[in-house]
Amino acid sequence: MTIQLCVYADAALGQYHFGVEHPFGPGRYPAFYDEFMRRGLAHSVSVRSARVASVEDIARFHTRDYINKVQTLSELGEGVLDYGDTPAVPGIYEAAATVVGTSLDAMEQVMTGDCTRAFVPIAGLHHASPERAAGFCVFNDVGVVIESLRARYGIQRIAYVDIDAHHGDGVFYAYVSDPNLIIADMHEDGRHLYPGTGHAEETGQGQARGSKLNIPLPPGADDEMALDLWEAAEDFIDASQPEFILLQCGADSLDGDPITHLKLSGEFHAYVARRLVELAGRHAEGRILAMGGGGYAPGNIAEAWNNVIEAMLP
Repeated sequence: MTIQLCVYADAALGQYHFGVEHPFGPGRYPAFYDEFMRRGLAHSVSVRSARVASVEDIARFHTRDYINKVQTLSELGEGVLDYGDTPAVPGIYEAAATVVGTSLDAMEQVMTGDCTRAFVPIAGLHHASPERAAGFCVFNDVGVVIESLRARYGIQRIAYVDIDAHHGDGVFYAYVSDPNLIIADMHEDGRHLYPGTGHAEETGQGQARGSKLNIPLPPGADDEMALDLWEAAEDFIDASQPEFILLQCGADSLDGDPITHLKLSGEFHAYVARRLVELAGRHAEGRILAMGGGGYAPGNIAEAWNNVIEAMLP
């Protein structure tokens, strides 16, 4: 089998932002792309273009009423989609649909074998729930990918690994009772950071108890602490034998992010990506899709995401 890494490097993804005064601003994609080109990675991967999701695609995870609300407020170009963090800037529906569509395209290319592995920089919007936006996330592309893997390809046992500084609550609680959605989420302790969830004792509900692993880190946690705790996460994922692995590799867990308090380095992200590639080869026919997630310091975005890409190279 020829291993191919596909990277979605398309300025259309950079249209997903909330303006220059917002933490999730227009400079995030250029920070990634400039470093991607500086490292010469475009010559080592298959560069792919963005795609726009249909309403039917988005509705695999989100309610039609909520989709209609986003469309309406996007056209008005004013108001908020949650309690204030996620403003309805003009065109946000189309931008959010592009994130979803691109993650779906990456999933499809991996499932058809055109790509063995894939990376989407502006993606992994893990706070949105089926009926509302949250934490800069309009549509939850992770949830749409999970539902599409199951409905279109019959993939049931999926591992979702999240190393963003913020707990992936939109994914976690949507699947808290699903024993086949394996979650390993390492994040800053919710007592110190939005969204205030993801406590270690939250391991799933009902028949899904034990299928979720939350690893909260104290403010100031560094690579040494994270690597020690990562061993348990890796063993947990390995034992679950997933058919497909999703990685949300938010860069806001790196030292110097303006809205979080962890002190990890880009080396941690590279290490996790390498280990997950190995697990994907062992259990999932090599299938792994990485999504950029959060990150609000341009240099950290450039380092972490491109480190992940390098770690995923064949």
